[in-house]
Amino acid sequence: MVYDIAIVGGGIVGLATGLKLIKSKPELKIVILEKEEQLAKHQTGNNSGVIHSGLYYKPGSLKAINCINGYHELVSFCQEEKIPYEITGKVVVATREEQKPLLENLWKRGLENGLTGTRKISLDELKEYEPHCAGVAAIHVPQTGIVDYYQVALAYGRKFMQLGGSILLKHKVLKISTSNNINTIETSIKSIESKLVINCAGLYSDKIARMNSDEADDVKIIPFRGEYYKLKKEKEYLVKNLIYPVPDPNFPFLGVHFTRMMKGGVEAGPNAILAFKREGYKKSQINFSELAETLAWPGFQKVAAKYWKTGFGELYRSFSKAAFTKALQELIPEIQESDLVDGGAGVRAQACDRSGGLLDDFAIRESATVINVLNAPSPAATSSLSIGGTVASMALKRFE
Repeated sequence: MVYDIAIVGGGIVGLATGLKLIKSKPELKIVILEKEEQLAKHQTGNNSGVIHSGLYYKPGSLKAINCINGYHELVSFCQEEKIPYEITGKVVVATREEQKPLLENLWKRGLENGLTGTRKISLDELKEYEPHCAGVAAIHVPQTGIVDYYQVALAYGRKFMQLGGSILLKHKVLKISTSNNINTIETSIKSIESKLVINCAGLYSDKIARMNSDEADDVKIIPFRGEYYKLKKEKEYLVKNLIYPVPDPNFPFLGVHFTRMMKGGVEAGPNAILAFKREGYKKSQINFSELAETLAWPGFQKVAAKYWKTGFGELYRSFSKAAFTKALQELIPEIQESDLVDGGAGVRAQACDRSGGLLDDFAIRESATVINVLNAPSPAATSSLSIGGTVASMALKRFE
């Protein structure tokens, strides 16, 4: 059997892409290949669960367009499938005077992206939203929400299979070769043939891309681990919803923040440090081959040279709970080290080019028989149905 489309990666973007494809053209034979024993185990399964509003992203960028469109699609999907979610709103808080211009720019960007209702709030209003939060200025973003993305991804998978799609677990892709416009995909279990491959492999998307095209020769996935703490149950009252700092505009991470979770509890974090393994969720997990690849990449060397000071700060916080607590105290001064318990970690797949640029936007590239989703970090979960629709449109042109 030759499939029309084989999707590599059973995370939220791969599943959303499969769902969009089969809804648009039910007669297509589509298979999703996932190397793990379960779907959505990595970036999706370790997601903080925020429904992002589209506040941070450059107007007109793929992130801005797909986040805002995806937001509405995601909320509709959750309503239709009765997946619990909540639109909580969030505050973004400047804790120092020099952050005020950055907060002003963020507010303007939100308005440019159509976030009506996003507004500057007084410090008294900040106390109404978050009584224990401190700052010198703040904005309120009403659109932000929370959801369990693992449940969303599983729902995508169920719908995909109900409509006739196939999902093969424990099928790790080892090699892709092409002959007469047919891709032969060798997996850890069997070989599969397809007319088109869509690469949604997340942390391994660059490696999958290099198997059958030169589309990823200029980028490499750099894995950044984000470590969380959780507030002790008796301290969860300190956070009503979501509290974010003003992000560093030169660094593609949002800084440590507080997130009330849909499945219960409050997360505090994450930091952002280099993972020594692409799926390295603990400091002790090291893959020397993958680490050597990262360290040898010219782009990473330039990133390290540029952000070494920020990097050392993040690393210090990783090993020092006191330093992590101090960063959190900028937003909630009452937080004490004893209020925090270990909360696990996620690993973000961040594409980096040879020149040392951490790709700020989603990156989707296509060749004759492959479409590669090469950079889809946050807000990819919020944007998943929109990204899936974008990729599906690219794919369906080949089957007209």
